[in-house]
Amino acid sequence: MENCPFCKIVNRRLPADIVYENDRVLVFRDIHPAAPVHLLVVPKIHIQTLSDCTGVHAGLLGEMMALIPSLADQQRIGVVGSTAETRVGGYRIIINTGPDGGQEVYHLHIHLIGGPRPWKYKN
Repeated sequence: MENCPFCKIVNRRLPADIVYENDRVLVFRDIHPAAPVHLLVVPKIHIQTLSDCTGVHAGLLGEMMALIPSLADQQRIGVVGSTAETRVGGYRIIINTGPDGGQEVYHLHIHLIGGPRPWKYKN
């Protein structure tokens, strides 16, 4: 999409602090972070919202979700510890969909946020 800022980032027409990339997915830091770590996981193809996804997109969505634990570990916000009592760390993933869902950029993206609290983002 010609005016989509995330498409412009994918096509290197806008700068971004890219932390991961493969054939189908790009991950970069949010320019207005709501937490110490705030990454955006975006598909390289333009999909406006999660509501526009169908079964055709299942593999891409799965790939995006499966990538998140390794990104969290890489950013040192992953969960560590072997039992519920010893586990520390953690993160939140968010997909805002549509105007009432708080979506601001109409290119599907997953927010990965974490790090020491308090965050600007509130429950």
